Amino acid sequence: MGVIGEAWSWLATGSHWSGGDGVWHRLGQHLYLTLVCLVISCAIALPVAVALGHIGKGGALAVNISNAGRAVPTFAVLVLLLLSPLGTHGDWPTVIALVLFAVPPLLTNAYVGMREADREVVEAARGMGMTGGQLIARVELPLAFPLIMTGVRSAAVQVVATATLAALPGGGGLGRIITAGFRTTDTAQVVAGAVLVAALALLIEGLFIGLQWLLDPMRRRGGRTAVAGRRPPADQAPKAPAVPDPAG
Repeated sequence: MGVIGEAWSWLATGSHWSGGDGVWHRLGQHLYLTLVCLVISCAIALPVAVALGHIGKGGALAVNISNAGRAVPTFAVLVLLLLSPLGTHGDWPTVIALVLFAVPPLLTNAYVGMREADREVVEAARGMGMTGGQLIARVELPLAFPLIMTGVRSAAVQVVATATLAALPGGGGLGRIITAGFRTTDTAQVVAGAVLVAALALLIEGLFIGLQWLLDPMRRRGGRTAVAGRRPPADQAPKAPAVPDPAG
């Protein structure tokens, strides 16, 4: 039996799914860690990106600074945090490392989405007397929603995949299945753990794609030209009434 078959046998064994070290328990830990990190990342990145995208100042600098963090490996950040006083505070080193990893795609996509909102629509809404808050909530955010959700989806998938690092300092999650397999030289368990992480990442990807389609405010409004009473295309404009021919 090959490694894939052995991994399938490992996954098909009921005892591997129950108990404190079972798949269900580790899956719950992994999802909890992912949710906490994603919520904190969104709370940090999205308000900053929306504000900077609205005023159009300072956004490029903020995006470049956040993207510079991608050059630092998450594992290196985790090791440094573990060696700091935070290393004695449970999962916080892992949470901070994952938040720093998730902020760049959230900040970049949300800022670009705000800046790429149709300027004609934005100016039309401003000309109608909308305040800054109304402009953000009723025009810019709906237009930027697809890019914002793309950033959230990307960050969620990255966090799911990288949260396996939590097992290295003794944290929970699906990474514990992989590290346990390395410790016992059980290749089938290592592969099974990797398959579980990959399947969870794909599931999260599909979930956020569905949420993006379901929650898109422009879809519910019947299209992006509906914002701020945007003028219909020329070929749909009402035609002038025909002038009767005097000779007829």
